[in-house]
Amino acid sequence: MPPKEMEKMEKMEKMKKREILENWIVEALKAHSGRAKVIDVCKHVWGNHEAEIKQSEELLYTWQYDVRWAAQQLRDSGAMKPVYGSKAKPWELT
Repeated sequence: MPPKEMEKMEKMEKMKKREILENWIVEALKAHSGRAKVIDVCKHVWGNHEAEIKQSEELLYTWQYDVRWAAQQLRDSGAMKPVYGSKAKPWELT
């Protein structure tokens, strides 16, 4: 496969992973009435998607970082309320 085609496929896989993580965050927050601490979101994601996380070679090692990145994307899109740099503030749907 040509390098440009490989790069395009890798980019599509990353976008797919990010969309999945965003959906998992929304699912976790809805399960907690729209508002939860980061640790509770991560517990929910692991508890409900452990098998999927383990199946992905890369995601197994990066999922907690990727979840935080996806949460920022949700904030940027207006789906989640901002936390203004606070690590203690709960994540919340708008």
